[in-house]
Amino acid sequence: MRRLIAVAGFVALMVLCAQVAVPMVPVPMTLQTFAVLLAGAVLGGTWGAVAVLVYLALAALGLPVLSDGTGGWQRFAGPTAGYLFAFPVAAFIAGTLARRPAFAGPASGVALMIGAHLLILGLGTAWLATQVGAGPAMAAGFTPFLAGAGVKSAAVVVCAAALRRTVWFRRD
Repeated sequence: MRRLIAVAGFVALMVLCAQVAVPMVPVPMTLQTFAVLLAGAVLGGTWGAVAVLVYLALAALGLPVLSDGTGGWQRFAGPTAGYLFAFPVAAFIAGTLARRPAFAGPASGVALMIGAHLLILGLGTAWLATQVGAGPAMAAGFTPFLAGAGVKSAAVVVCAAALRRTVWFRRD
């Protein structure tokens, strides 16, 4: 029951972080990737991916959980679809690897989260390129997000370490 409550909490965090946005076209800059990777890092790969899949299911059903309070199945065919489809994969990978001793240190943890962000950006940009071309996709869907990915990666590592020390998320 505790895991289901935690999943619901991370879904709520994803909804809130999606609303913290810098409007850009065609891909807004949000805190979604922070919440997605934090879910993986704290809940582990499987449960982190489950939280993301629940979030995406709510979006597909039309609930206004994505950036700018939007939702609907159309978002899974539009310019940002590649990013959305990359979310559960990145949460799973980040959550699975974050629990390994090799990524226990702050530097290796940040490197892992940067890699997960690059996965999201890469898949998102690849999809975006099918709609606007490779050059414009790189210019609008990849490059502007690199600095934010670094900052969010460091924040994920700090927040995940703090949350894992709480009674709620400590391993049994």
